[in-house]
Amino acid sequence: MQTLPKHQRGLTFISLCVLLFIFGFFVFLILKIGPIYLDHNKVASALSALKGDPEFPEMSESEIRSSLSKRFNIGYVDFIEPEDIKISKSSNYVKVEIEYEVVESMAYNLSVLVEFHDMIEAGGDSDV
Repeated sequence: MQTLPKHQRGLTFISLCVLLFIFGFFVFLILKIGPIYLDHNKVASALSALKGDPEFPEMSESEIRSSLSKRFNIGYVDFIEPEDIKISKSSNYVKVEIEYEVVESMAYNLSVLVEFHDMIEAGGDSDV
């Protein structure tokens, strides 16, 4: 006669299903949120490229908007609206802020909201 082990080892079917569900949920979340952060990286690189431009502090507001628009077109950034870009300019100081949010639908009425706020400054007058 064969004796049964006193303690079972391994996962039951239900615990395996729960673990697979949790793993699948996080993979789904990463697949939905990952592209949002990749697009944000394009916005941040456009701002840093603008800051690296030696003529940036002397640019007018319309020139800054035009330069950003061109950089966004090259990077296929289409979720930034003109009202998301705020430019503060004085005689020798420029501050460009981009504040926007992205809402990504997950399933049915469940959505993810991601907010971003990026800023670059150039010049010496920081009283603005």
